Amino acid sequence: VQLVESGGASVQAGGSLKLSCAAPGYIFSRCGMAWYRQAPGKERELVSTISDGTTTYAVSVKGRFTISQDNAKNTLYLQMNSLKTEDTAVYYCASYGIRCNYWGQGTQVTVS
Repeated sequence: VQLVESGGASVQAGGSLKLSCAAPGYIFSRCGMAWYRQAPGKERELVSTISDGTTTYAVSVKGRFTISQDNAKNTLYLQMNSLKTEDTAVYYCASYGIRCNYWGQGTQVTVS
């Protein structure tokens, strides 16, 4: 396992969570980073990306989620605010780019 997520939990609707993803420096320094999620019975969905400071968000999370990275700590974050029940999913950290196809094991977020 190259990427390690943490921070998943059960939370009430309207609450907040911050996910973290630790990555080796050789991945973090040269790859774009992303968060995906997969809800039960649904396909994996791209949530957000960050590359060279440029961020993108799925329409469903824009304005509520914020992706960021700490290069000194080789850590990717996803701040999730105003959580909704439909945000319930396993959240995965991933890297992308040339020779950058790495995934974490996922962390469960449950919103009730």
